[in-house]
Amino acid sequence: GSDDIIAGNVSKYIVLPAGYCGQPKKGHLIFDACFESGNLGRVDHVTEFEYDLFIRPDTCNPRFRVWFNFAVENVKESQ
Repeated sequence: GSDDIIAGNVSKYIVLPAGYCGQPKKGHLIFDACFESGNLGRVDHVTEFEYDLFIRPDTCNPRFRVWFNFAVENVKESQ
């Protein structure tokens, strides 16, 4: 559920559509937050153009999620 504790950052996490088997293609996004101040804890694929992103709370103030910092790779031109 959405109340699950997210302990760490995603690290070069490739998001593939449900049921897809094989090597990632252009447009299969790669999320990364494994760097200082990165705070992306989980990514869920919804549609080709929609993803649910779960941001970890700030280390010093767990009640708030007021910023985000992560990278995205492997996008295609129309995405």
